[in-house]
Amino acid sequence: MGKTLILAEKPSVGRDIARALGVKGNAAAEGMIEGGEYVVSWAIGHLVALCDPDELSDEWKKWRMETLPMLPETLRTKVLPKTKKQFSILKKLLTSPEIDRVVCATDSGREGELIFRYIYHQAGCKKPVDRLWISSMTDAAIREGFAQMKPSSAYDGLYESARCRSEADWLIGMNASRAYTIKYGALLSVGRVQTPTLCLLVKRDQEIRSFVPQDYWEIRANFGDYEGLWVNPETGDTRCMDEARAHEIEAQVKGRPARVAEYEKELKRQLPPLLYDLTSLQREANKQLGLSAAQTLKIAQSLYEKHKLITYPRTDSRYLTHDMPEKVKKAIQSLTTEPCASLKQKVLSAPLIKSSRIYNDQKVSDHHAIIPTGRSMPSSLTAQEAAVFDMIARRLLAAHFPDYEYESAKATTVSEGHSFRSTGTRPVKLGWKEVYQDQQSKKKEVEQMLPELNVGDERTVKSVKVKAMKTKPPEPHTDATLLAAMENAGRTLDDETLRESMKDSGLGTPATRAAIIERLIEVGYARRKGKTIVSTEKGEKLISVAPDQLTSAELTGRWEKALAVMARETGREQMDQLSARFMDGIRKYASFLVDEARTKETEVEFEREERSKGKGRGKKTPAVKDLDVVCPICSQGHVTENSKAFSCSRWKEGCQMTIWKNCLESRGGPTLTAALVKLVIERREVAGSTGVIRYEPGQQPKFEKK
Repeated sequence: MGKTLILAEKPSVGRDIARALGVKGNAAAEGMIEGGEYVVSWAIGHLVALCDPDELSDEWKKWRMETLPMLPETLRTKVLPKTKKQFSILKKLLTSPEIDRVVCATDSGREGELIFRYIYHQAGCKKPVDRLWISSMTDAAIREGFAQMKPSSAYDGLYESARCRSEADWLIGMNASRAYTIKYGALLSVGRVQTPTLCLLVKRDQEIRSFVPQDYWEIRANFGDYEGLWVNPETGDTRCMDEARAHEIEAQVKGRPARVAEYEKELKRQLPPLLYDLTSLQREANKQLGLSAAQTLKIAQSLYEKHKLITYPRTDSRYLTHDMPEKVKKAIQSLTTEPCASLKQKVLSAPLIKSSRIYNDQKVSDHHAIIPTGRSMPSSLTAQEAAVFDMIARRLLAAHFPDYEYESAKATTVSEGHSFRSTGTRPVKLGWKEVYQDQQSKKKEVEQMLPELNVGDERTVKSVKVKAMKTKPPEPHTDATLLAAMENAGRTLDDETLRESMKDSGLGTPATRAAIIERLIEVGYARRKGKTIVSTEKGEKLISVAPDQLTSAELTGRWEKALAVMARETGREQMDQLSARFMDGIRKYASFLVDEARTKETEVEFEREERSKGKGRGKKTPAVKDLDVVCPICSQGHVTENSKAFSCSRWKEGCQMTIWKNCLESRGGPTLTAALVKLVIERREVAGSTGVIRYEPGQQPKFEKK
């Protein structure tokens, strides 16, 4: 009887599987571990990828508009040069007569399935394949997974979805990127998911810039044992848009009697939060810990692979299956750090809450929500790893605590014909909020608790405060808010249950969203500004020339939903129909994008960039742009612009004139643009809606807020 080849996605995972199965191996063996009936080997991420256009056809070696669109009948794959050696080891094993069975042990998800199938097909292997599908890297979970393997054919839908996604990204990305790069003479990376994501950033930044603040005034009356805000009878809100009227109301009610006109009190409940999927974990880690989406994914992957502390992190589900309560008990019992160690007995001392908000088979597809595995936490964790694990552990506890109950009270108090609104809350039963009590105590703002009131109660307006306020623009995007917008295809919803129901129609997947954000920054369309992410001039220009279909989050969301449906399909005929229909739509769309770029008339100009002569999409070489402004220091050269700064064209001759584009940002000022620098150099002082920029030659400009 021949041996079984187990193909993992990474060397570390391969070694974990070998240990769990008792495969000792030969230390001298390269790229594999062999022992008994098993040979364990691994990829190093992607070993095989789709060919570049110039590798498919000679006419695509040069970037010319007349050769577009590129619509090959089949997209061939190639072995990546950097990992060619490991592929050779795998090919030899896959085609060896000693191997009669293969186990796909790559990550249990769409990308992992694609990695294995590409390697399998590239090697020309025809041997039967079983699929290992696990959500935890503990030895027990690995052994259990091997006992419950299914034939690889059970995951054909997942592969078709992965293949279509990969080929769709190639057809749209390669065609649109070439078309727009040729059209505008700048290296413009365009993508099926990244461009709609960029549009979310650009729209938010434009909303902020075009926002015109309005002055308004709040009138707060003190009734002795509680306070209330004046209610505008015309709008129903608490804004007074006229300062003179605000002070007039102040004078009318100050020291005057008041009467409670309305009062109601009710007991309310707040359900425990849902468990984490990857996107919600990334959002919360950004809010609580300041981590980027990419940093959170890296930490979660380490907690999963290296430390075996959490289940599979790249999941899109926030639920567990009905057969998991015993595993959950074990996971909760293993929590040894505070406050979880003190709180866990409150969960374990009573029957486990088995709410459908936690255990719901209908809402678990590939993987369940992220929870601890039950292993003890080692002392070797970094501070960030420990903090993310603490978030996951607390969330599991909180989900199994009772509802938070509180008393909500509302009152309307009237004085001299003016109504003042008061609200207050009083906790009755902390419930799940007890899990976060140590964190809640750090918050400065505490809502007032109203006294017991009755309609008709009399009070006196002890004092009145009139506070000048301004309407505020939308906040710039952060990793957390951008992930939320991507998850919901641009529709931001506060209700997490509604967000959950729209999961299938988002931009990208939980596993890819962090990479998309980092890609936008890498190609110069966006940048980080403190904790926020903002679009750049280049990114805004691309969105201004791109057709609505390319920037539409909803359109891309529908594609993602179609891919999700395909991944769940089990019938071969239906699967083929779904993939054929999807790819036909993608090919037509790629042709449309090329035609749109070819015929579009626009006055938008990009900074000129030259592609390197290497293969693929090339690397950009930014051209220096002359602003046609005399250097304010040497008076001989011209001011020029590059991607990071403005400087003198005579820098080689020693002129040190430099103005950094981001030099004002630390004080809350704007990013300097060419137009703004021209004004600053010419006038030395430029006033805007938020402040004043002052400039002295030889120094960096300075910004003073209004």
